[in-house]
Amino acid sequence: MNNLFSLNAISPIDGRYHNQCKVLAAYYSEKSLIRYRVLVEIEYFIALCELPLHQLRKFDKNLFKDLRKIYIDFSDNDALEVKEIEKTTNHDVKAVEYFIKQKFDALQLEHYKEFIHFGLTSQDINNTAQPLAIKEANEKVLFPAINEILSLLKNKVNEWKSVPMLARTHGQPASPTILGKEIQVFVERLEFQINLLKTIPYAAKFGGATGNFNAHHVAYPEIDWVKFGNHFVNDILSLHRSQTTTQIEHYDNLAALFDNLKRINTIFVDLCRDIWTYISMDYFKQQLKAGEVGSSAMPHKVNPIDFENAEGNLGFANAIFEHLSSKLPISRLQRDLTDSTVSRNIGVPVAHTLIALNSLKKGLDKLILNEKAIHNDLENNWAVVAEAIQTILRREAYPNPYEALKSLTRVNEKVTQITISDFIDSLDISDDLKSELKKITPQNYVGITNNNCL
Repeated sequence: MNNLFSLNAISPIDGRYHNQCKVLAAYYSEKSLIRYRVLVEIEYFIALCELPLHQLRKFDKNLFKDLRKIYIDFSDNDALEVKEIEKTTNHDVKAVEYFIKQKFDALQLEHYKEFIHFGLTSQDINNTAQPLAIKEANEKVLFPAINEILSLLKNKVNEWKSVPMLARTHGQPASPTILGKEIQVFVERLEFQINLLKTIPYAAKFGGATGNFNAHHVAYPEIDWVKFGNHFVNDILSLHRSQTTTQIEHYDNLAALFDNLKRINTIFVDLCRDIWTYISMDYFKQQLKAGEVGSSAMPHKVNPIDFENAEGNLGFANAIFEHLSSKLPISRLQRDLTDSTVSRNIGVPVAHTLIALNSLKKGLDKLILNEKAIHNDLENNWAVVAEAIQTILRREAYPNPYEALKSLTRVNEKVTQITISDFIDSLDISDDLKSELKKITPQNYVGITNNNCL
């Protein structure tokens, strides 16, 4: 049955797209969540050993390495063992605590095991383990995938920086532009959002049952537990400790992260739709792969499926990011459990985003520029130089230039180079001005082309 795993899966993340998403299992699977919980518990115990607590004074610091091996070498069997304990506890974090206590027994550290999970509530573990997993997943998987697309787009900008192209506003022919510049629009938007993304801290809650270090303070009032908590979360875990919380992290920064990712995905949707449209206009051909079929009925078709797949997965990801960002910051009084079941799905939109990025990269790599089609489109739309002509005539104080060009372009069924030339000859202007106007073509009327971004 294991061989049919991908065929039996309900979710395409674990089925059809499993090979693309399996890298995320190290951060968003049930096993990974347990492992990150174990990591936090172990590092918390080690941090306690650095405090002046007389009960831990005799703990051999040389054993820290052995303790860290518990989460470094965390195996499938370890995860199954925790799940077996959970059948009795019916509490996932308590099961982790008991699992670690068993490890302490094996290391003959029974005397110290009551300082595992000392003074903590489950959310001190969950609200540090999850942001740590998200942070590492973003830094090692998601952000590199986004940057790979960004780098690919920058290459396209450079490759197409001298390709004039007819623009379309409202679907109608408009002032020509440069293909590379149009791709640079997406590069600039993405870079801005990526820079915003870097400013969002990975916030974590750590402060006991209701955020006040009640149990810690009553046991050891002489310890500055806020200072300890800040050091543990900020310096040891490399997260950002929220100072005033209830039992749970308020999730505002996590919501900001999801909203930021949603904006990045929306930019990618916009890119997919534009490239899809350019393909439909024959501006791009697509590299063929031997054996691939575009349609079950029409042999000639080469469909832009990569951009369609990317758009669909990005939309699905954004729908879930939207729910996560709007739901997680809301919790009744000091805690309800709705965040727990919802937060377990954080890996789902990340997986769909990763699938989309893989499809988008595949699609971009297959693009072949069809310069002939782009040139013909410009040549068939000489009417677009009317803007240039009327603007120069305004400069020269020629009477009613806009109206004259409007009449020309709307009366003639098809405006050609000859139509424009004849119109210019009919104007009561100097020969030098006529010569200036006749030099304007759809191919060179592209505005400022020496922009630094190109």
